[in-house]
Amino acid sequence: MATTGHLLVREHPLSAEGSAIEQTVLAGIGQHFASFEGSRREVYDAMLAKTPISAGIDLQEVDQDGIRGWWVRPTGAPSDKAILFLHGGCYMLGSAEAYRGFASQVAARTGIAAFVLDYPLAPEHPFPAAYDACSRARQWLAAQGIAQIALVGDSAGGALALAILNHETKYPAVASVAVFSPWLDLAFSGHSFHSPETHDPIFHPHVLEDAATTYLSGANPQDGRASPLYQIPEWLPPVAIQVGRDELLLDDARRYAQAAAEKGGQVNLDIFEGLHHVFQSSVAELPAARFALDEAAAFLNTNWS
Repeated sequence: MATTGHLLVREHPLSAEGSAIEQTVLAGIGQHFASFEGSRREVYDAMLAKTPISAGIDLQEVDQDGIRGWWVRPTGAPSDKAILFLHGGCYMLGSAEAYRGFASQVAARTGIAAFVLDYPLAPEHPFPAAYDACSRARQWLAAQGIAQIALVGDSAGGALALAILNHETKYPAVASVAVFSPWLDLAFSGHSFHSPETHDPIFHPHVLEDAATTYLSGANPQDGRASPLYQIPEWLPPVAIQVGRDELLLDDARRYAQAAAEKGGQVNLDIFEGLHHVFQSSVAELPAARFALDEAAAFLNTNWS
């Protein structure tokens, strides 16, 4: 008997007040990149580090067994469940330390500890180094006594979260996946990426094309470890995808959601009007970011066994 999947698509309009706040946030992002003195990685980390760390969170740095990152633990978090949080940054930017605030917003809302992984970055460590590190981190969590995990990631981290579902390890079990603006197709075959009607306020196509070239370093852009759109597993945990309607990557999310549902997966796709790539990190400013994170946390908590 064929497995029947389910795709729930919800569209979220943006109020006039929300749009005004969004424009202020975008102006702040632009000013940050224009005025910050430092390397590209320092600029990016400083921007992500503005996401506040939630109250009641304990932070613990990890550097053991080849695994580096940070535990972000809410008070009273269970010891047998964890969120593996995989950060974005086009595979070339980002760090676990900078993403502690973002991860804490998910951890606090779920009551579940999040481990934010520092995976190796390109160009020093091209494909498949990031994928391999994320797969090892999943196995490492099992060795820490974690029986069940949820995978959470933004942008490139969202792709890594979905890609490692194909890894041969079955432990710890993946209860669900929640991804924000995932970058799922490094071959750039989606209509939204090329459409003149797409007005992405964050990315120009060449930025992502250059990042993909650097990260892949000659590898096949349709390899499922880099572009999970091309290798959706036959079995999927419940998946939640959030994306902005104005994003170049909108059709990455749409196509993955549809294909996953056709394979029998249970997929929620939330499309937010007028909001930028990974707007959820602007939780302090945007009411829509707080709503989106509340929705993602509720989804994760619904699917623990």
